[in-house]
Amino acid sequence: MIFFSLNHSADLGRAVAHAGGFPLALHEEREFSGGEHKARPLLSVRGKDVYVLHSLYGEPGMSANDKLCRLLMFLATCRENGAARVTAIVPYLAYSRKDRQTKPRDPVTTRYVAALFEAMGTDCVVTLDVHNHAAFQNAFRCQTVHLDTRRLFTAQILARADEAPIAIVSPDGGGIKRAQLLREALTETSERSFDFGFMEKRRSEGVVSGSLFAGDVMGRSVWIVDDMIVGGGTMLRAARACREHGASQVHLIATHAMLTPEGIDTLDDPAIDTVTLTDAAAGLGPARAVLGDQLVGVSVAQEIAQTILRLSLGQSISPVLDPTGNTR
Repeated sequence: MIFFSLNHSADLGRAVAHAGGFPLALHEEREFSGGEHKARPLLSVRGKDVYVLHSLYGEPGMSANDKLCRLLMFLATCRENGAARVTAIVPYLAYSRKDRQTKPRDPVTTRYVAALFEAMGTDCVVTLDVHNHAAFQNAFRCQTVHLDTRRLFTAQILARADEAPIAIVSPDGGGIKRAQLLREALTETSERSFDFGFMEKRRSEGVVSGSLFAGDVMGRSVWIVDDMIVGGGTMLRAARACREHGASQVHLIATHAMLTPEGIDTLDDPAIDTVTLTDAAAGLGPARAVLGDQLVGVSVAQEIAQTILRLSLGQSISPVLDPTGNTR
């Protein structure tokens, strides 16, 4: 097994290699005038089981398109140079939010991205907390593995909970299933009971509306869960609604931290007690500089490393997928 991590995911790549106890293979990335580039492995991949990690979030100086192109070309290079199997480890999968037509002549970019991976000869795509699990599964024809953070978030909530009753809240209607699954994982793991709620949200041409709040959060420690935070407005709306309905504490928890500078400032609000984010997408340094101890970082490196090891050995990945940690 050979594990690569492209340069803009180097920190997470090193953490995954350390967690899995396997080396991070050397590769080269070169930039050319005119904006072109190349990447190649610096050791033979012929006949090898190759894993390539790259998280496809946009950041200053490197768009999601740039990262996607680099990853696809590197996967194709490994395949062309004789790799027996090529697996893409994509903690954040770009364009997964556009998974259906909501207006006439809309693109369905989730399906287009899947076709690109398949065209490069990718055998398997592994991702984490994709925006729409069903759309992800339906878009790909190659093998896919969908990991989630329920086990990590369950451990965080239970370790930090006090005696106050707990409520799990979705910040919008689209995330209800995600919040319900986290609540179920908590119920299976703990003898405590957990309440549930959600906030109405409608978005049209960038304008967010909707004020309906469902659920009893009075006197409760509320955990608002989502797959990603970018501008922070959706989470802040939900946090303020929970406070207005009597929540004693409000904690935000999300997998993909793709915060803009304005988004970080948005979360620095008295309605929010803590913000828990993983390292699956961007680094947490800029957010920590503003939020300080209010920010709690959680690493997904162990989960990804165990997935790679089990795939490379042909073992079941059920122990990684089970949010309670049980082996099935």
